[in-house]
Amino acid sequence: MRRTTSRLLRGIALVSTIALGATACGSGDDGDSKKPVSSGDVKAALEKGGTIKVWAWEPTLKTVAADFEKKYPKVKVELVGERSGDKHYTALSNAISAKKGVPDVAQVEYFALGQYSLTKGLTDLAPFGADKLADKYTPGPWNAVSDGDAVYGLPMDSGPMALFYNKKVFDKYKVEVPTTWDEYVEAARKLHKADPKVYIANDAGDAGFTTSMLWQAGSRPYKVDGTKVKVDFADAGAKKYTDTWQKLVDEKLLAPINGWTDDWYKGLGDGSIATLATGAWMPANFVTGVPNAAGDWRAAPMPAWTAGDKASAENGGSSLALPELGENEELAYAFVEYANSGAGVQSRVKEGAFPATTAELESDAFRNTEFEYFGGQKANEIFADSAANVADDWSYLPFQQYANSIFNDTVGKAYVSDTKLTDGLKNWQDASVKYGKEQGFTVE
Repeated sequence: MRRTTSRLLRGIALVSTIALGATACGSGDDGDSKKPVSSGDVKAALEKGGTIKVWAWEPTLKTVAADFEKKYPKVKVELVGERSGDKHYTALSNAISAKKGVPDVAQVEYFALGQYSLTKGLTDLAPFGADKLADKYTPGPWNAVSDGDAVYGLPMDSGPMALFYNKKVFDKYKVEVPTTWDEYVEAARKLHKADPKVYIANDAGDAGFTTSMLWQAGSRPYKVDGTKVKVDFADAGAKKYTDTWQKLVDEKLLAPINGWTDDWYKGLGDGSIATLATGAWMPANFVTGVPNAAGDWRAAPMPAWTAGDKASAENGGSSLALPELGENEELAYAFVEYANSGAGVQSRVKEGAFPATTAELESDAFRNTEFEYFGGQKANEIFADSAANVADDWSYLPFQQYANSIFNDTVGKAYVSDTKLTDGLKNWQDASVKYGKEQGFTVE
């Protein structure tokens, strides 16, 4: 499900669809503030009933919507779920711009929230009491949806990272599973030497993966304060990442294959791709996409940049938000809270969603779940620990969608030419700064 984040956002022409520049400089506090919405107001709206339009592609919401309608028979949920990624955001941005056809609830990935909240496209949920729910969620997702006292969505899921590895391949060549990224490089060399057809991983350049790796390494390239933005890929964390990853690129130890392609699935299935560092939402994709490798794969904690360090990062994840121009706000909020904080969480977890709520992540039932695909491994223990070790001070750009769309034209060149990753990141930085200034941001 989270695979759309980087795969679909490459090459999008966002300048014409987001129209960020027309609003960025005028998006400061206008002094308007909504009065608190009481639980009585929400209850009254549910008793009165009505229809809410929900734009979200997450498949488990079908069950949530049906259950919500059963609990509140006077409420109808119109779920539009056929769009995702760029098509979803283009449609949402166009509707907001036209002030017509705006949904009451929209799925918005964490990296895209800033774009809509900054331009006042989303309703602050704090007046509904959402600000009192912070302790229910893990730090990474909550940081993504909140800005000071404001809350622009409720976390729907999360993507704490783990290292999935092909145990059959590692055992065959007697290579230890790496616990640090230095060991990872050594493992890559050993595997490829033992069999030139085997690569430690695939990587042909991916914006989402790169930002997640920087996050784990301690890099904080983006600093955002309203319309003031700083972009800097030259910090110590970024150097950790580039120094290590450049070795893998230079020594041709990475399969030059894009994720979510036929070649990628084939590589995961036949063992020629031996590891995959990604979000905890991945297991369901193994089951459906690589059924022939059942029993071969396992999950492990992300390798550390410094031995003993448990720092992790997020890769993917979404919220449910209320577009400012939507109607039936009380009903819409009731649905969002039900789906992401109430009974809907359990039904979604049962269908394979990875939660952002601490209660589920800490429960014995969740942690003791055995994954048949992973040879009976209790992989949720690893995923839950990863979620608890995600630093909560990461920021995305308020125009991250555009930045991701130009990744392959900048950093991506390091995978197909003599350009170094450090130079590619600098080019990405320069292009992002240029775009931000053109859109009216104060950028350094």
